[in-house]
Amino acid sequence: MKLTRSITFAALLLAACSPAQDSPRAGSNDFANKAVASTVPAKQLFGAKRDGSNQSPAPLGSYAKGCVAGAVQLPETGPTWQAMRLSRHRNWGHPETVDFIQDLSRFAATMPGWQGLYVGDISQPRGGPMISGHASHQIGLDADIWMLPPDRLNLSAQERENISSISLRRSEGAYVNDNWTPQHHALLKAAASDPRVARIFVFPGAKVKMCDTETGDRSYLRQIRPWYGHHYHFHVRLNCPKGARGCVAQDAPPPGDGCDEARQWVKDILNPPPPKPVDPNAPKPKPRREITLSDLPQQCAAVLSSD
Repeated sequence: MKLTRSITFAALLLAACSPAQDSPRAGSNDFANKAVASTVPAKQLFGAKRDGSNQSPAPLGSYAKGCVAGAVQLPETGPTWQAMRLSRHRNWGHPETVDFIQDLSRFAATMPGWQGLYVGDISQPRGGPMISGHASHQIGLDADIWMLPPDRLNLSAQERENISSISLRRSEGAYVNDNWTPQHHALLKAAASDPRVARIFVFPGAKVKMCDTETGDRSYLRQIRPWYGHHYHFHVRLNCPKGARGCVAQDAPPPGDGCDEARQWVKDILNPPPPKPVDPNAPKPKPRREITLSDLPQQCAAVLSSD
């Protein structure tokens, strides 16, 4: 009930500040002033939008604090992909992300046992913080790719809600399990080798498996980074597109293939280090507050108010 009231208030705020009721310039400024001053959580404002903004494509801010102008929708079904969990309405992204997904899906369709890709969350229609789930995926440059090899690409909307991906991890992510195949290695390698890609997040055991079995060029391994979870899907993060001045790039991965770092993750999983002693005199952490529109780049108000 509380969530419903919040979304309703967000929708009313958007409607009250819509440029359609005033001149475009006045309406936009009016919205910016009211919305930026509002204490409504930004996730409610962005979660209420059902389409992309009528603007030139632009990622604005950082992967975990921003929005995306001019996002486009990955079609729900294509010749080599299907978007999953359609009820979330998160199959939107920067055009470069949508192009990347389609390119990778065409590669996947060439592998034995794969008809293409099942694609998880990308971003909301205008990016921004989400009602649930991810802290990132805010500027249209992140995408989740399911580990489940698609054997059909005619799933109904309801089937896409009910079907689950498969886990590839064993021993809490220290190793891969029997679901791991050479095709998973090839898919991750193809994704990480694309110059548009900044990072790929996957569970530590998968990275170590690739380190141990790669016999050719190892340079792409630098882009594959161990991270918690990420055993039902892997997370692709693209670089800021050329000329995207409002996009805050992430630091490049450390030099080298990163295999020693991944092996240390595995050691820590198998033999967790002792917890750090608690300082009784340390100040208590402040409760985390909700992100509001004023916390995001100022252009995000215009993204929300755009037709």
